[in-house]
Amino acid sequence: MIGIYVLQCCLITAILALYHIFYKEANQIVLNNMCMLLIIGFIILTRLSYSKSLKQFFFCLAGLFICVIIPIIMQSVSIFRNLSWIYAIVGVLGLASVTILGRVEYGAKLSLSFGSFSIQPSEFVKILFVFFLASRLYDKKDFKNLLLTGICAAVFMLFLVAAKDLGGAFLYYTTFVIMIYVATERFLYLLGGGGLLAVAAFAGYHIFSHVQVRVLAWLNPLSVYEKEGYQVSQSLFGIGTGGWFGLGLNQGLPNKIPIVEKDFVFAAISEELGGIFALCVIFICLSVFFMFMNIAIKMRDDFYKLIAIGLATIYALQVFLTIGGTIKFIPSTGVTLPLISYGGSSLLSTFIFFGIIQGLYVRNMTEEEKGTTDFDEKKTKRK
Repeated sequence: MIGIYVLQCCLITAILALYHIFYKEANQIVLNNMCMLLIIGFIILTRLSYSKSLKQFFFCLAGLFICVIIPIIMQSVSIFRNLSWIYAIVGVLGLASVTILGRVEYGAKLSLSFGSFSIQPSEFVKILFVFFLASRLYDKKDFKNLLLTGICAAVFMLFLVAAKDLGGAFLYYTTFVIMIYVATERFLYLLGGGGLLAVAAFAGYHIFSHVQVRVLAWLNPLSVYEKEGYQVSQSLFGIGTGGWFGLGLNQGLPNKIPIVEKDFVFAAISEELGGIFALCVIFICLSVFFMFMNIAIKMRDDFYKLIAIGLATIYALQVFLTIGGTIKFIPSTGVTLPLISYGGSSLLSTFIFFGIIQGLYVRNMTEEEKGTTDFDEKKTKRK
């Protein structure tokens, strides 16, 4: 265990060193927050399951390559805005494959299995979804284009609903509404989107039995402690037992919470590292979101601005859904806590998030020095 902790420290050091070598203009706060969340994830996962922590470490090694290569791609490639239908086709095919061939886990089809290896396509498709929306909305905001974009976005969400991945469908839908609102600046779209979400939630509750189970466990977990409410109840017991300062690593019983290393990792952190530490984790996540939004505001190109806003929205929603389900603020949705929860697909997709954001930040810094954007240059050439 000491050996794996040493390797994890070396990996974090390598990430910091490579960024300082290749991206001297990278956003240091975003980089530090990413590494801090990785460290917290490594600490708690190694305590919960040595074997899973080792797998997470190897996934993080792959993420190291992503951290280095993605910003280069974002700076040097300028065709992303022209690939809207490629994003749509690849994304829909990825979700359709899960709907048809996916393995059922906890009432939903979430992943594709290849022997002992599994992948969750929706974790990567959500990035394509953001790029699709940004490429459709950055320039054309007329009703016809919005309608066509909305129909295509609905196809994404229908496949998620068909796979009973309602947490994923909520992520996609809310991101769609936020990006439409930001692109058009029309409050009516935001209001209408919220109304449709309420109707969809009501319908989902009456259609899907596993949603009814989660709502029941949320409303009164102790009344169904032996079955539906066991997971939430154990989570609350762990958080309460840990108090402000925690019981210490290996001093609690977080493994009594089912799938604690994924959906309920925040409860394990609260129990053994304490409520103060858990609050600090929330503040770090808030800092990540605010920095994403700050970078989005500073982007001069609307296409890249929308990408940053879309990624920031997904990140914030994942944190809210995971922690909210853990503390019984909302029903559990099965969404993981970025960079902390166990899961290769979640970890790698979040690395891509951070790599894209860093690439956009460095790109914007370069464009500010030049005094123009690549979109401005294209418009000048057309004239």
